[in-house]
Amino acid sequence: MAVCEDKKQDTRIQRIASSIRVVPDFPKKGIMFQDITTLLLDPKAFKDTVDLFVEQYTGRGISVVAGVEARGFIFGPPIALAIGAKFVPLRKPRKLPGEVISENYILEYGSDCLEMHVGAVQPGERALVVDDLIATGGTLCAAISLLERAGAEVLECACVIELPELKGRGRLNGKPLYVLVESH
Repeated sequence: MAVCEDKKQDTRIQRIASSIRVVPDFPKKGIMFQDITTLLLDPKAFKDTVDLFVEQYTGRGISVVAGVEARGFIFGPPIALAIGAKFVPLRKPRKLPGEVISENYILEYGSDCLEMHVGAVQPGERALVVDDLIATGGTLCAAISLLERAGAEVLECACVIELPELKGRGRLNGKPLYVLVESH
């Protein structure tokens, strides 16, 4: 796990990077799974992760933190609470009751769909998208699309980990991406 160049001086980043486990061939052969459950077992690393995101987004006028199922649900709510924003879950199909809008997307190892409640986001709201990892960028692109279709202005995406060799950042149509660590 590599530390992003602009964050090398922050010891919190080192703690976060060293707490993430890499699991080879999961969920299928050839995938090097970045396991954040080990980060969650380290209270200091988990707090550091949330604190760094809160420092980045406090005072930015964000009213919506949208978390991508499932690991975006871990980091999104504490960030939302700390910056005074609402949390909007972006879920897998058939997990939300009521009327939803959906967006299909391609993953590095398959395809999927995200759904959001109709009315969860109002036109003009300023949104942050949170997930644990960006690989090919498909999931974040789907999240951005859902929020923008509802009229939100997506300011930025935030991920704990980036897999830069998969070039997901380049698929975000110019949306800024804030990442704590890179995996090579």
